[in-house]
Amino acid sequence: MPAPLSIIIPTLNAEAELPLCLESLMPGLEAGLIREVIVADGGSEDATAKIAGAMGANLVTGARGRGAQLAAGARAARGDWLLFLHADTALSRDWAERTADHVMTKPDDAAFFELRYRSDARAARTLEKRANRRARFLGLPYGDQGLLISRKLYDEIGGYRDVPLMEDVMIVRAIGKRRLVQLNAEARTSAAKYERDGWRKRSWHNAFLLTRFLLGARPEDLAKRYT
Repeated sequence: MPAPLSIIIPTLNAEAELPLCLESLMPGLEAGLIREVIVADGGSEDATAKIAGAMGANLVTGARGRGAQLAAGARAARGDWLLFLHADTALSRDWAERTADHVMTKPDDAAFFELRYRSDARAARTLEKRANRRARFLGLPYGDQGLLISRKLYDEIGGYRDVPLMEDVMIVRAIGKRRLVQLNAEARTSAAKYERDGWRKRSWHNAFLLTRFLLGARPEDLAKRYT
């Protein structure tokens, strides 16, 4: 099949996590699925740009902020499909097969991956189940689960908003639950913030921010509470 996929990764001082993220994309390269990998950087002061270049990614630099960086990466992308992926997330090896199948069979739908934390903690398994249920039943996957979307649909809904927080929730709400599919492959994301803050405390904090947003709070105000 032709290589339709542009992968867009927002970064900020991501030298510790970016290599694993990029290495996990190899199955897509081997399958001829990937047209380009774009690292959308918000002003890193570490080796992020050097790592991106050494591993063959295209570097796009611009304003700091995940929403702005994702939008900038999308503007630079040339693929018929876009895969947005956080720098601290690595995909399971079967991601390319599942993605190719989705592109061929469900061209009108967007998709996300099953969440998995890179942690052996029992709390990680509990939180994964809760997050995956929320994503499936409410149509609210977080950005940690990736987002696969056709260029056509991305442009139709207006793409990512330039907001400091909740850009992932805003875009999946614009897509709508009916057009969101969970792929049977894993997005294995860092558990560093949960291990730093405590699993229960961090999960309740995130749930509190999401609830406030859904009740009408502005992303700019919520960002002041996010660390």
